[in-house]
Amino acid sequence: MGRDPNPERPAVLQNWEAVFGSLPPPYLSVPFMQKAIRYELQCKALGGLPAAMRRALKQISQGDDIAAATPAKLSAGAHLVREWNGRTYQVHVKEDGFEMDGKKWSSLSAIAKHITGATWSGPRFFGLNSRAGARV
Repeated sequence: MGRDPNPERPAVLQNWEAVFGSLPPPYLSVPFMQKAIRYELQCKALGGLPAAMRRALKQISQGDDIAAATPAKLSAGAHLVREWNGRTYQVHVKEDGFEMDGKKWSSLSAIAKHITGATWSGPRFFGLNSRAGARV
């Protein structure tokens, strides 16, 4: 009865302590710890998640809606339309930036500032996140 049900556990606990610098919580299973150790070693070798993804995961863990936490991805060829003060603005997404009225732009925020005369988040102005139009 004093025998550990998983003979791999002592070695995995030792690996965990070497990788994380402390012992794991006692309730973690051996397969989970093995996966966590492999993931942590991969992050140390290749880098972890991008900052935007870490922020999105944190927002989701705090109860935010997934759609609200993950920013929209724009692909070349996408077409954005925004009406402002009675005029309709059309923006084309290019490989190297954006185009509006035949002029190239480096960011949506620069376009939004050009249209409104005020500093705006470009993605917010064009309705690409959940707070879109809050200032309209």
